[in-house]
Amino acid sequence: MSTNQRRAADETAILKVLKDLYEAWDDNDADAFVADYTEDASAILPGSYRKSRDAIRNSMAAGFSTFLKGSTTIDKVLDVRFLGDDNAVVVSETGVLFAGEAEVPADRLAIATWVVTRRDGRWLLAAYHNCPAATPAG
Repeated sequence: MSTNQRRAADETAILKVLKDLYEAWDDNDADAFVADYTEDASAILPGSYRKSRDAIRNSMAAGFSTFLKGSTTIDKVLDVRFLGDDNAVVVSETGVLFAGEAEVPADRLAIATWVVTRRDGRWLLAAYHNCPAATPAG
């Protein structure tokens, strides 16, 4: 397999990890949501720092049972950049759609950074960070 073919296969696998995560969100399934996180993963959002897969899972379970119940997400990948053979950074524009909403209001859009790593042949999420988008990415 050529380097380009390997990169394309890796990018497809990484995007599948994100797709599975957002499908788990749509199902409000906290266990499936963190299935592709490393044990020592971190998630940083405005005002919060979750420093393990368990902390991320617990936070999502609490959200799915309350204010995130029935919500879905939008996510548009803007960039996938490899940092060697076993690490990559993904940048995306993301937002939460609450019940009854047709689109995410511009003031709730965020730019997200995902750090992914290959462990034992499997791509996993090692870190996540988001911040409000000043303007929608385009």
